[in-house]
Amino acid sequence: MSTAPDHTHDHGTADPGADQFSAGFWDAHYATKPQLWSGNPNRWLVAEVSGLPPGRALDAGCGEGGDAIWLAGRGWQVTATDVSAVALDRAQAAATHAGVADRIAFAPGDLRTDAPAERAYDLVSAQYLHLPSAIRRPAYALLAGAVAPGGTLLLVGHHPRDLHGSMPRPRDPDLFADETELAADLDDRDWEVLVAQARPHPATHPDGGEVTVYDAVVRARRRDREGR
Repeated sequence: MSTAPDHTHDHGTADPGADQFSAGFWDAHYATKPQLWSGNPNRWLVAEVSGLPPGRALDAGCGEGGDAIWLAGRGWQVTATDVSAVALDRAQAAATHAGVADRIAFAPGDLRTDAPAERAYDLVSAQYLHLPSAIRRPAYALLAGAVAPGGTLLLVGHHPRDLHGSMPRPRDPDLFADETELAADLDDRDWEVLVAQARPHPATHPDGGEVTVYDAVVRARRRDREGR
């Protein structure tokens, strides 16, 4: 995973009948290149988490491990999951090279079938997990349920406004949620939404030019047991 690309690549000639959220699909996609992402942490993870005290973190959809390695290097104990075994093998190797493998537990995980432990993490981060709404909403509810009292939920994805821009994106609007929708799914009796924004940033177009793209960024804190 990198600061700009994510799991919304145009898969070109991929079988339209394939399960594009399955381990087999993503193993094949990762196998097309020796490295898909830059290895750097995602920009909004750095911006939103740098000030938090380290604890237990869940990196859902960890890709090649850039975010998990960054978190571990700052003292977090990380559980990093991905549907792709190829991605996890690369992430494990990168973590070993970075000297933080002892602080990261890599594990296969498909949010359609694998629920994380409830209220177990001080930080749950999902970066660019673009799923159809019928899958995304229950999957994100599981991620929210994994946040411990007082902990942080960070959700980041390409903004729907990018569908009208020049940067290539899958042309299925159902894969994109804006910050209002993401925040609205968090019950304010349980959550304090601290950030819900559409954030612009520069990106490199496939033709080499620089364009502005937008991300939906939501950061929320689970209220403690007294509702604070």
